[in-house]
Amino acid sequence: MGGMPDAKIFIVEDDTTIRTVLELALAGAEYRDVSSFGRGDDALEAIRAQRPDLVLLDLMLPGVDGLTIARRVREEPGLSATRIVMLTAKTRPDDVVRGLEAGADDYVTKPFDRRILLARIAAVLRRSLPAADGVEMDGLVLDVPNRAAKLDGAEVKLPAGEFDLLARLVSRRGRIIVRHADERSMDVQIANLRKKLGAWASRIETIRGIGYRVCG
Repeated sequence: MGGMPDAKIFIVEDDTTIRTVLELALAGAEYRDVSSFGRGDDALEAIRAQRPDLVLLDLMLPGVDGLTIARRVREEPGLSATRIVMLTAKTRPDDVVRGLEAGADDYVTKPFDRRILLARIAAVLRRSLPAADGVEMDGLVLDVPNRAAKLDGAEVKLPAGEFDLLARLVSRRGRIIVRHADERSMDVQIANLRKKLGAWASRIETIRGIGYRVCG
């Protein structure tokens, strides 16, 4: 599927049947470093200790719920590179948006198609930062290796997904970043960036039906 077989992946799901299905799907895609957890508190402790590349995260969990886990992961600088894909049976837009705003990079609704799930995982793992160590534009400075952002000298706190998207937009200034039809996560990340970047965000242009670009 074009992912990273050596990626460390955590499955956080309290339903044993779904957990087994996920384990088998990842094994079939040759992901070799996979760990599973049935409780949110156990998973959060392990995430902090082992810093996985990606977490498949159910919303409804005993111990600590998925939204809380996502928020806590995003609050810790040492976990900035950890990707989160939410697994949810809730399909209302508001529920999905809450998960994305909590820090998820993407989401998959239950019941899920195995191929779609693996494609989403591979896409999230493939998302990479520009090769440059730093990107600068009109007072916005992005420290790529450390995923740190400053605007006019003031720190701007961005979760990994938002930082990566902003870095892509700025490094490809004038070029459109295509938004795929099912990529609701990009819309939420753009909305969050516009709130956090204030007047600077006027440089982020929506290309209706296609995607986004930075101009200016």
